[in-house]
Amino acid sequence: MSETVDILAIGVHPDDVELSASGTLMKQIEQGSSVAIVDLTRGELGSRGSAALRIEEAGRAADIMGISHRVNLGMEDGFFEANTENKRRIIEQIRRFRPKVVLANAIHDRHPDHGRAAKLTSDACFLAGLRKIETSWDGKPQEHHRPEAVYHYIQDYYLEPDFVVDVTDYVDRKIEVIKAFSSQFYDPLSKEPATPISGEDFFDFIKSRMRNFGRPAGVPFAEGFTRSRYLRVDDLFDLK
Repeated sequence: MSETVDILAIGVHPDDVELSASGTLMKQIEQGSSVAIVDLTRGELGSRGSAALRIEEAGRAADIMGISHRVNLGMEDGFFEANTENKRRIIEQIRRFRPKVVLANAIHDRHPDHGRAAKLTSDACFLAGLRKIETSWDGKPQEHHRPEAVYHYIQDYYLEPDFVVDVTDYVDRKIEVIKAFSSQFYDPLSKEPATPISGEDFFDFIKSRMRNFGRPAGVPFAEGFTRSRYLRVDDLFDLK
């Protein structure tokens, strides 16, 4: 089976992609796009659960979304660096999956890992297109590949989106996907310590954020994204 996908979603922690872009990904999949996810770390510094449990939960979330491939690069949660080794590891995945579009962490957010991962991913997307950088996968040399676009999903902090995606039909499934990470989010039986995202009201925040993005666009719910370069359109009527 070919590993080439249309969209590669990259998150520094398992659940980053689900919290901010799973509605968009499920919509794209139903429209015929293929999607893979790369998690940079196992989220081992999280106050609740464990790294092993987060991997299991990520698998369940991927199944609900219909993701074709999910990879964890095992970088060090909280302490990963934008060094040559980590850039190469992301480049390998970009060249492996050869996506047209990459979704990456928020450029600025409450968790410092998010902004650092956003820059690391964006840099790797550029470098993956340079012919003289040699990488291999499964014992074979890889061809260079640069995605057509890199978009950053918006996470905890409110950032003004450059565009939004109508996900009204996917809100309930998105909540189901998020709840796959049962160690991290609301569970009345949990004995784990409380965190800013473990309360029952956190799901209200997720829905409110989607309402906030949707209202100016004239839809009930949306997910927001930023980009670092201009969007190009060939027809003004493509804009809504």
